[in-house]
Amino acid sequence: MSEPAERVVRVEICGQRYAIRSSLDERYVQELAAYVADKMRLASDTTPNSDILRLAILTTLNLADEVFRCRDGERRRTAEVTERAAAIEQLLDQALR
Repeated sequence: MSEPAERVVRVEICGQRYAIRSSLDERYVQELAAYVADKMRLASDTTPNSDILRLAILTTLNLADEVFRCRDGERRRTAEVTERAAAIEQLLDQALR
């Protein structure tokens, strides 16, 4: 099976236009760009006199925090499911004896 062809998706973030080369769906890339733009706007609201590089760094740190929290939450959920499965397995073992 072949990979989807790359295309150029044009997006705008903080008044700057970017041409993003991607094989992802165009609407998805637009959605990602809109999300980043919203996060940049939030960073700008909290530090209004910052230059674009500082805003980009703050936004990147905030996005990394979101990723880490999601990853850690997924690990906790996986651990909970594993524990529940083990408890169910013990109950079944006891019931089948």
